[in-house]
Amino acid sequence: MNGDREEIRRGALFVRDNIIEQVGQTDALPIEADEVLDLGDRHIVLPGLVNTHHHFYQTLTRAIPAVQDCDLFHWLQGLYPIWSNLTASGVKVSAQMCAAELMLSGCTTASDHLYLFPNDCTLDDEIEAIQAMGLRFHASRGSMSLGQSQGGLPPDSLVEQEPDILRDSQRLIERYHDNSRYAMLRMVLAPCSPFSVSPDLMRESAALARSYDGVRLHTHLAENLSDVTYSQEKFGLSPGDYAESVGWLGEDVWHAHCVQLSDRSLEKFARTGTGVAHCPCSNCRLASGIAPIRKMLDQGLSVGLGVDGAASNDATHLLGEARMAFLLARVREGNAAALTARQALEMATLGGAKVLGRDDIGALAPSMAADFIAFDLDQPALAGSGQDPVASLIFCQPPQVDYSFINGQRVIDRGQFTQIDLSRLIHQCQNAALAMVKKL
Repeated sequence: MNGDREEIRRGALFVRDNIIEQVGQTDALPIEADEVLDLGDRHIVLPGLVNTHHHFYQTLTRAIPAVQDCDLFHWLQGLYPIWSNLTASGVKVSAQMCAAELMLSGCTTASDHLYLFPNDCTLDDEIEAIQAMGLRFHASRGSMSLGQSQGGLPPDSLVEQEPDILRDSQRLIERYHDNSRYAMLRMVLAPCSPFSVSPDLMRESAALARSYDGVRLHTHLAENLSDVTYSQEKFGLSPGDYAESVGWLGEDVWHAHCVQLSDRSLEKFARTGTGVAHCPCSNCRLASGIAPIRKMLDQGLSVGLGVDGAASNDATHLLGEARMAFLLARVREGNAAALTARQALEMATLGGAKVLGRDDIGALAPSMAADFIAFDLDQPALAGSGQDPVASLIFCQPPQVDYSFINGQRVIDRGQFTQIDLSRLIHQCQNAALAMVKKL
């Protein structure tokens, strides 16, 4: 994914500390290093994938029977009572479980949107958990302030007071945000959605974020037709016009979904540099529709991929998300050439990097962060695809990574985590999920 989109056979990377210094043919790079990893000729190495939208805590509520066949609003209303039982320990274990799944799928950078804080939950809990995993992280301080009594969708018991939200947002920025190159942690302000926060909170969050360097803005927008109807009835505006009215267009903003965004709004997004997180599996699961990705790309929008919450997907495989985006774009356009395998991979790497405002990830090139992944081509799902191994990662059943390096650190080695006990983490996640439901 460098500037020339080179695909180098018998290639090599030379990394010093956490930065890529050289990329090229193996015989053209230094022959000595402190450590040499020789993958032979049956691996493909790629830049780490970038996840631009997720709700890690929802890993605890996958495949809940009562909402298996619901659309967005009914799905949310069915899950709010369960989510009200979330605890700090649940935030931590779900974040680590979700990060583990993402990393196995090839993800090296992720943005997560945590927008409810019942009981003893804080965003600090999630940040601490992810730092222990070694994942490059954009932590989104989400929020809900508009309960049912004020015309919003969430129950009053799950919303916060807006002054408290803004105070905590400022605290988190000043404690954690790192706008330097190769930063492992950056903060995002992310009021949840038009149907769960007020326009005032949207405006004040935007002003607060823009008073700091590199703090971006994120929310849900135009996810389905009910979302559009709510904006029209509540604000007298389409979702895109509403976003514009509260100052939520610009190169420092990206919106999740945008399935039902109007053509006029797409033009505004393109003109202002506003980004989109495309979440195809979630949009299918909730019958929200198929986002017009080909149209967005043709108009020059910045588009990245998002797995979305594990309760609306209910998988957490970023390469699988790229495959679904690839397939749905072809179905929507009725054109088998609407999106190529390489374009899908570009959305998963450079596209996501641009949406998150980063120029130091998403490509294998000198001066880029040493975030890279390797897939073993000798496996049943990829057998017979030797003529185009790059495309096989999208056309075929998405594999898990054999190796993953993040910030120059080997976090997955021959398919196994180097620092965590995955079996123990799975057991903890199962127990936390059961505990949430038992409290009902």
